[in-house]
Formats: sequence, structure tokens, C-alpha cells
Amino acid sequence: MRRLLSVAIAFAALIGGAHAATLEEMAGQMIVVGFEGSSVDTGSVKAIAAELEAGHLGGVMYLKKNVKSLGAVREMNALFRASSPNLPPLITLDQEGGAVERLTKDVGFTEIANARAIAARNTPEEAEAVYARMAAGIAELGFSVNFGPVADLDTNPDNQVISRFGRAYSADAAIVTAYDAAFVKAHHAAGLVTSLKHFPGHGSSTADSHEGFVDITETWSVDELEPYRALIADGLADMVMVGHLYHADYAEGDGQSPSSLSPRWIDGVLRDELKFDGVVISDDLEMGAIRDHFTLEQTVVKAVRAGMDVLLFSNTAYQRPGLGQEVLDILLREAAADPAFAARIEQSYGRIAALKSRIN
Repeated sequence: MRRLLSVAIAFAALIGGAHAATLEEMAGQMIVVGFEGSSVDTGSVKAIAAELEAGHLGGVMYLKKNVKSLGAVREMNALFRASSPNLPPLITLDQEGGAVERLTKDVGFTEIANARAIAARNTPEEAEAVYARMAAGIAELGFSVNFGPVADLDTNPDNQVISRFGRAYSADAAIVTAYDAAFVKAHHAAGLVTSLKHFPGHGSSTADSHEGFVDITETWSVDELEPYRALIADGLADMVMVGHLYHADYAEGDGQSPSSLSPRWIDGVLRDELKFDGVVISDDLEMGAIRDHFTLEQTVVKAVRAGMDVLLFSNTAYQRPGLGQEVLDILLREAAADPAFAARIEQSYGRIAALKSRIN
């Protein structure tokens, strides 16, 4: 923990002169939000840029509604980057291929097949070339993060959110690992950061966490951890995205917390067992599995106490222009009341700053 924070402080000193990050700025780096608007002339886009400049946000999340044209996306991303030159913003999107794409042929972006089809038609080496072309296009537009690859195992053919859309490469952990590695290497070559998802494994689930509570107690297998274990060991895990998946054997004291709010999953399995020391990011904290069971304050506090570094909010359910500030206020209130919580923020800042030092 101290080594990562030292890296962050050294990096901040290198690029920001004598300026030392305040706790407010550290907490701001933990927040990534979705936004309204699809051009630099939109008031909401200008407001997001101002929050980045003030150090109150760590990044933004694109949805299809934000993509009017590739030129407009390029201009917005240039604005976002210019607003936070010292610590480059996490400018994020989901661009897996297949059904999960924010950049589409409708705006002139070359689409690719879903993971299942990629694995069926290509060797891992051939897949890396496919992903390299996609990643180059994403990087050219100014993005810094692609939320992929999917590390889930395709073990349940009736799965509503993974198998239904062909988002997993295989039911075999070794095959998934090979294609995940191809995806990550291609993005690294383009200067992009990636995020393995959806820890600890969404492929065996029988429900969709977008819609509500997902219990994987009877379906989940420890084999679903194998892609994470292998990719972490090989240095191919930039970030790990934690899903909202409940397992009774890993339940906290309240008996209700899903993996994204669970120290047993994040600090225990991911950090201690799998030895991951990088950035942990949540899946969208506005999904039904979270929103229907926890208040915004409960969500933020429980996530950070569980070991979450980056709190991702699509701002589609809340739809509030001040959501980022609300989250920041919660973080600072809790930090003022509890030194241990403030220490969590500092630790997360260290990991986030170290990751951002690699962004082109």
C-alpha cells in the first residue's frame, strides 16, 4: 500500500510541480460518472470538464447517447483531457464487440463480432490483430479505458446477460484466459487501459444484475476465478471490475452485500488470494442489484470500506447533474468522521495515480 502511494506522490510531483494532492482531490479521483450531452457545446459537457479541472472527478463514462459523431467524441475527449492534464482522466467506454458497443457503424466506427464468435473464427494471435485494429480506433478518439475483456466463463447457456449475447469466449478457463490476454495486449499496444470483468464471475448466474438481486450461491464455481488468477500473475490486469453478485458463503454480517460491497471478495479473495494490487473498479453502481437495496450513501461507504478504488456511476437511474459532487461529499463526510476511511481514500489514490501514469 505504502509503495503504491509513494509511486502516486512521486508521479504527482513529477507532473504537477510542488502541488500535493488534498484529501478532496484524492477522493475525486475515485469517482467516474456518466454524463448528458454529445458535443463540447453542451452545458452538461462543459460542467463535467469543470469538475475534472477542479479535481472533483477522476473520469467519465460514455454511453451510446453521448456518441453523435466520431468528430464530436474526439472534441469532447480533447476537452476532458485538457481539463485534467496532471492526472489524465479515465475516459471510459464499453467496446467489447457484438451487442456491447458504444461506437457503432452508424457513426462510422468499424464494428467487430462478439467474444464467442471471435474465439470460434480466430486463434488468439488472430484475435489480437482484430482487437488491435479496434483499440487503435478507440485510442485515436482520445479514450483511455475500454471496459473489457470479459473474463466470465460461458457455463450457463440460459444466462441472460453473458451467454445470451455471446459475451464470453468459452466455458473453458484456459481458452478464456488466452483470448483475454489477446484483448489486453492489443489495447496496451494502443496505449489503452483495460478492465477484466465481471469478478468473481457472472457467466454461471441465472439472473441479470442490471435488473435486481443476483444470487450465485448455487451456480458459481471456483473455476470462474482462474482467468483472473492467470492474468494477474502475468501482469495483464490493469483494473478488475467487480460485479454485483451475492454468494451466501461470502456474505458479510448483514447477509445481503454483493461482491461489489464485500470485503471478503475484494480484500479477501481478489487482493489476498489472487494477489491483485491494482485498481478495483465497480460495475455500474446504479444497477438494480444495488439501487433497489442500498441508498446512495450506503453504497458509497460500503464500497470503499470493502476495498473499492473507483466508484462507477452511469448516472442513468439518478440522472442528476450534481451526482459526482454528491458522491464526493459522502466520501469527505465519512473521511472526516473516521481516519480509517480517510486512509482507504489515500490507498485508492495511490493505485489510481500509479495506473494513470501509464495513460498516453
